[in-house]
Amino acid sequence: MPTYVYRREDGSTFEIVQRITEAPLERCPTTNQRVERVIQKPAVHFKGSGFYETDYKGK
Repeated sequence: MPTYVYRREDGSTFEIVQRITEAPLERCPTTNQRVERVIQKPAVHFKGSGFYETDYKGK
């Protein structure tokens, strides 16, 4: 399940694990402040040896 970041009305943020099919939160579960979901860039990890040699065509 993905982790989503939310921003509270006071500017602080928190993370919560939710299913993709769940609706976004409207209120913070701890402070009951209104929240909005923060869009973040995805984390990409290239692992293993030979990544460039095996995934790209030769000249």
